[in-house]
Amino acid sequence: MESVILVIHLLIAVGLVGVILIQRSEGGGLGIGGGTMGGMMSTRGTANLLTRTTGILAGCFFATSIVLAILAGGHSRPASIIDTLPASPAAPAQPAAPAQPAPPVSQ
Repeated sequence: MESVILVIHLLIAVGLVGVILIQRSEGGGLGIGGGTMGGMMSTRGTANLLTRTTGILAGCFFATSIVLAILAGGHSRPASIIDTLPASPAAPAQPAAPAQPAPPVSQ
């Protein structure tokens, strides 16, 4: 499920980048979206279509981002270090008796 939504998310991101680059801007940009599109739509109609498409793709991008964040957060429960401690404290280990020094070896 998560991988399907991730693929859809990536396709939306690529589409969003493409639609944004097609739009004509004040500074020029790529300017591919200008012109009459074969006489089918006016320049203003093309701009409105691209603006609306950008908004829809942006909304879908945010929605898939939220869904992916929810799916990623649902895998692990927060755990406390205190919950992992044993129920009863163990008795401390008794230290071993120190070794007695060996007598000096004469030569």
